Amino acid sequence: MRRRSRIRGAAMLAIAAAVAVLVGIQANSTSARAPRAVGPWPVPPPSSASVDIGVTTLPLARNSWRAWQPSDLTSVNAFENQIRKHVSVVMWYADWAHRQPVQRQLAAVASRGSIPEITWEPWDSTRPVRTQPRFTLQKIIAGRYDPYIRRFAAALADYGGPVRLRFAQEMNGSWYPWSEVANGNHALEFVGAWRHIHDVFDETGARNVQWVWSPAAIAIPRAQYPGSAYVDLVSLSLFNGGSQLRYNHWHPFSQLVKASVARLRSIAPEKPIELSEVGSAERGGNKPAWIAGMFASLARDPGIESLIWYDLVKGSDWRVESSRRSIEAFASKVADARYR
Repeated sequence: MRRRSRIRGAAMLAIAAAVAVLVGIQANSTSARAPRAVGPWPVPPPSSASVDIGVTTLPLARNSWRAWQPSDLTSVNAFENQIRKHVSVVMWYADWAHRQPVQRQLAAVASRGSIPEITWEPWDSTRPVRTQPRFTLQKIIAGRYDPYIRRFAAALADYGGPVRLRFAQEMNGSWYPWSEVANGNHALEFVGAWRHIHDVFDETGARNVQWVWSPAAIAIPRAQYPGSAYVDLVSLSLFNGGSQLRYNHWHPFSQLVKASVARLRSIAPEKPIELSEVGSAERGGNKPAWIAGMFASLARDPGIESLIWYDLVKGSDWRVESSRRSIEAFASKVADARYR
């Protein structure tokens, strides 16, 4: 029991340290070398594939506050050509202060054969602080944002294709203004806000939306789960910070994922699992071996049906291309016929 507690404590420190550098990404992201212009990976996945591989990149993270442009997908193409695999999910970010849904972006992602996923954040991402009185959960519940929510829902309904909506991720932490322990919020208000938004989407006819409930991989309260009628996928954020993040250590993928996935299954046993943000540092351990261990864990757990790699430089170099050996480790494992 003591050993289990130490492992759980280490995992919580790892998440907290990772979040400390990730929260400000939309406003303060470091610039990475621009990817060379290449097309999408041309080889279609085998029909037997059952696990989605996705990606988010620096331009897509900046979409939270910056207008989308077609060249943003160049970074996705570059990622595919590195891993020699088409990605079936492309995720970007949108905050409530700056972004309306962009039909061209949805269509562009769909036309390349990928499912759009939007991490939809009720805050001003250019001010990455957890106290933003403009965006309290109670204001969402009271209908203050209903006109905006309806416009967003109508745009997704008009798009018509499948789109995943990851609303207010990592709500069980304390670092975002939609946390129930921050920004003047109270217990049970997260579920109230989620259900209110979901109801507005239903009224607008946006039933093509797949709702992604995405806590951080720390203590996950059952009381923050909106209910099976309001959720389509459950997910986690998982980061191995290594020696590049203060107060962090090297943690194998299996250690990071085991207890949190078990908790998701106890809360929502019938729902597929997505790992919505996954990354590993380069320093502090063996990143190629960490990636190989990640795929070994996925092979042992068919209930994890989707993994989205966080291909960014921010605080740590999470990118697959942080080294040639990391690229090769990822490419060799993702070549398996179960991945699409």
